[in-house]
Amino acid sequence: MSPSQPVPATRKILVAQGGGPTAVINQSLVGVVLEARRHRGIDLVYGARHGVRGILNEDFVDLTQETSHNLELVAGTPASALGSTRDKPDLAYCQQIFEVLRAHEIGYFFYIGGNDSSDTVRIVAEEARKAGYPLRSIHIPKTIDNDLVGNDHTPGFPSAARFVAQAFAGANLDNAALPGVYVGVVMGRHAGFLTAASALGKKFDDDGPHLIYLPERVFEIERFLADVKAVYERHGRCVIAVSEGIHDASGQPIAAQLAKDLEHDAHGNVQLSGTGALADLLCEEIKTRLKIKRVRGDTFGYLQRSFVGCVSDVDQREAREVGEKAVQYAIWGDRDGSVAIKRNGYYSVDYELLPLEAVAGKTRVMEDHFISECGTDITDAFRLYLRPLLGSGMPDAFRLRPNPVAKVLKP
Repeated sequence: MSPSQPVPATRKILVAQGGGPTAVINQSLVGVVLEARRHRGIDLVYGARHGVRGILNEDFVDLTQETSHNLELVAGTPASALGSTRDKPDLAYCQQIFEVLRAHEIGYFFYIGGNDSSDTVRIVAEEARKAGYPLRSIHIPKTIDNDLVGNDHTPGFPSAARFVAQAFAGANLDNAALPGVYVGVVMGRHAGFLTAASALGKKFDDDGPHLIYLPERVFEIERFLADVKAVYERHGRCVIAVSEGIHDASGQPIAAQLAKDLEHDAHGNVQLSGTGALADLLCEEIKTRLKIKRVRGDTFGYLQRSFVGCVSDVDQREAREVGEKAVQYAIWGDRDGSVAIKRNGYYSVDYELLPLEAVAGKTRVMEDHFISECGTDITDAFRLYLRPLLGSGMPDAFRLRPNPVAKVLKP
């Protein structure tokens, strides 16, 4: 126990979900609720609707009254059962959060989210400390981008990666049947983990994606067109995976370069998700400059986040456990922090509680040894890293064996 932080006088819990929904974020929510019920003396478990915005509005629901059966059904349902928010709290916002927590006599605050959410938890914890208020604040990891530092991987990413791998496997089969160029744009502003997952759907040497473009590498449109031309001439087709966050040497998003008018989000960033602009623009470049007629593009957008029926069982289990461990660390460990997943051996994990300042406001990107030297593919090290996360029952694809019949009219 930290000497500067009093023991919580109240046994009341508040849990909230923030940022983009995932296929397994509800597992973490239910992990918190069910684990809290196992601890004697916990009186109430509240949920804030729509994240920190719900805290400010005192829009709470009493999760103590939920049946265990219904909680389990919700746990297996993708997206955020409590609702979420894109609010990015500053100090003044977090001070208001703290005042609401104190007014409701909350002793334990759990926030399930990504980078911004961890920073919110950090500031709220500091405000409680300064006020001498007995509050334990725990950040529970979640993001499909896999960009939280200190974690081997982040809940939500494995299921989204499973979707991306399967989607590109299907796109590759379609492209082989009707050859042309296919461009699939995947989420990831700064980290390319999810786009790189497209390679896990490959089986044969000539399968797509043939080219993978990540935000960890500078994107040059001329080199891109040369790459596409070379693959198309070699295979008669080309499947391309592109991260929405690809940028030039100055850091400017390629979408902003090619498009005249693009929306900006609440934080002033160019709106990369929720628009098909990048796919359309790249396809237009290929059509007009390479003179290839059959060119198609897709933007996966929200599809990869909460796709029903494409969930990694490994992801489900770990998302539940980070919720459980958050409660254990708060009550038994009596510490603030951010729960982190650590890998052991070929595939096993442990959980640690990291200091909030070690995670808050920081962004992990793909390590260099995961990216091929050419910059348009991934390495076997990344395949070994990702494969166990995708879970069991991954579908497979097969081909007819070539047994050609001799021509008669046109030998």
